[in-house]
Amino acid sequence: MRNRSDDLEILIAVVDCGGFSAAAEQLNIQVARVSRAVSKIEQQIGVTLLNRTTRRIHQTDEGRRFIEAVRLGLLQLQHAEEELLANDAFPKGKLRVDAASPFVLHQLVPLIHDFKQAYPNIDLELSSNEGYVDLLEKRVDVAIRIGRLSDSTLHARPLGKSPLYVVASPDYLARRGVPLHITDLQQHDLLGFTSKNLNLWPLKGFSLEAPSLIASNGETVRQLVLSGNGIACLSGFMVKQDIAHGTMIRLFGSEAVYDTGREQIHAVYYKSSSLARRISSFIDFIQPRLSL
Repeated sequence: MRNRSDDLEILIAVVDCGGFSAAAEQLNIQVARVSRAVSKIEQQIGVTLLNRTTRRIHQTDEGRRFIEAVRLGLLQLQHAEEELLANDAFPKGKLRVDAASPFVLHQLVPLIHDFKQAYPNIDLELSSNEGYVDLLEKRVDVAIRIGRLSDSTLHARPLGKSPLYVVASPDYLARRGVPLHITDLQQHDLLGFTSKNLNLWPLKGFSLEAPSLIASNGETVRQLVLSGNGIACLSGFMVKQDIAHGTMIRLFGSEAVYDTGREQIHAVYYKSSSLARRISSFIDFIQPRLSL
């Protein structure tokens, strides 16, 4: 039996996913149920919340204000439930964790089995986003952020620093030669990111202005390097094993600097979060086991 909060959760999913079909897929329910839930809410309050077209939905002005209030209300309801759960001996309930996909793949995934063994009552939900994530909008409890922080509304716990490595594959270097000086990089294929703040290399006097190829995802850049497509600058947490195994070669190691800001890694969450026990359990577990 569905209650009012279920319908409101469906409404939020429609807005966040950008459509009825996408929301239905995310929630694993039928599109017809999604449509009925939204229509029911609109009928009950007597206001059109969403304008539908064949391709997408648009929030009305009334809908935007209503949905913002619903987000806050559902969050308060969740916090009330969490406070009750916090009185139990062991943390339990859902914990939504978000991080860039390379961090999820190379750092979190190897730890999940042991974490579930240690905290069987925590229902962990992992998501991957390459850019900035609004914790409230995406309903994320804790996010792993790489680089300098700027949002003062969030509580942050440092997880450590991951050095940056300028790397290339042995195959690429055999074909194109090993750059001996930073100025030699001008003669090479350089791989970068669509986000310009990730194109900061730890080399004095060097600026990556026009990469030969760019990608939005760090794992994609890593695979491009392994496939011999060029030279890139990647975080140690995703390439240290490649270097150790010889599938990547580190360049300019003696000239690297360690203060670009990209090295910093934090776990962030709302200061007022009542999920503190679950979050602290998760962070306390992963921090000493990370290989940064």
